[in-house]
Amino acid sequence: MIDAFSITNHADWNLAFASSSLSTVQLNDITVFCLRDVLKIRSSSKGLAYVFVDTTGAIPAHTGSHRICPNILDESASKRPLITEVFPLEVLREEYKNGSGTFVQQIDYLKSLGFTGIRRTRGDGDCFYRSLAFAWIERLIHSPKQTLDVAKAHSLLDSTLLILKAAGFQEMVFEDFYDVLISLVRQIVVPEPNGSTLTTEILLEAFQDAEGKWDDAYAPPLMQTGLIPFLIVIVSNCIVVFLRLLTSAVIRTDPDSYAPFLFHPETSIQVPPQEFCERFVEACGKEADHVQITALTKILKLNIEVAYLDGHGADGSVNFVQFHNVPPEDFDNPPVLLYRPGHYDILERDRRSEKNDLDRAERF
Repeated sequence: MIDAFSITNHADWNLAFASSSLSTVQLNDITVFCLRDVLKIRSSSKGLAYVFVDTTGAIPAHTGSHRICPNILDESASKRPLITEVFPLEVLREEYKNGSGTFVQQIDYLKSLGFTGIRRTRGDGDCFYRSLAFAWIERLIHSPKQTLDVAKAHSLLDSTLLILKAAGFQEMVFEDFYDVLISLVRQIVVPEPNGSTLTTEILLEAFQDAEGKWDDAYAPPLMQTGLIPFLIVIVSNCIVVFLRLLTSAVIRTDPDSYAPFLFHPETSIQVPPQEFCERFVEACGKEADHVQITALTKILKLNIEVAYLDGHGADGSVNFVQFHNVPPEDFDNPPVLLYRPGHYDILERDRRSEKNDLDRAERF
């Protein structure tokens, strides 16, 4: 559980945070919540929240804790978009044509199945969660049963708050991350004040925006702590954090079902559920494996498919692993992620061909 502190002397900041990896500190009308190396700042007068990721090492390291976003400012990764527009699969094919012939054959195989493009995500260890979130919301945007599917998604996300609390996460840990996700889902059917609803273009812009704007109203108390500068992280990373916490909650509340499959990714030594969640689920920058995908898609009642572009198909075929949690007839066009060793992207089909498939299915 979270330890709460009321700090009047800003010199006590480090002392307060050093006593726990999960802490809250009150600075005048501003509440600062620290989850390892992520700070969430809320003003009681403004009712706003900002999420900061430490880029300087200024936030005290906590004994036994694990940094949430260790690779967030990796020089090479940080220059790439968090998520891109759709590129033709031919672009990916060109990258492999002078290398592995098997990879080229597998890409041609994907094209023969009707896949036309790839939407790339940044290789920062959060690519699965980011890809899944984007593909799921994009599917809702284009759903022929949009109003019904959005209502179901909204209700389902509301229900996940119970399991987060059952896992021991207090509301202040996840509420703002949840609000970012639910607001995007709601915007699909509920217009903004300017009359706009969520489109793929607006969704992409939101997911690509990794750096928010600094609000001077928060500067004075923060400057007194000496904990600046920070990178302000918004929509995309907030959703990643929420999905990681939710995945952790599923495993924590049902440890017996998952414990036999929890292994250290490098040593293959079995890891207890709590330690596994702290080190490999809640911590950003840690890749997701089969167990995380199973847990998250189960709680979200999602069907997804993962295509493995790994160069192992002797005949050039691609192995698809299905994660089905609802009857296929109740979940048209599940998101398809493309897995290459250590990385996930999103596979895209021509939406006109998807519509034709749906029309044919409805006729029969």
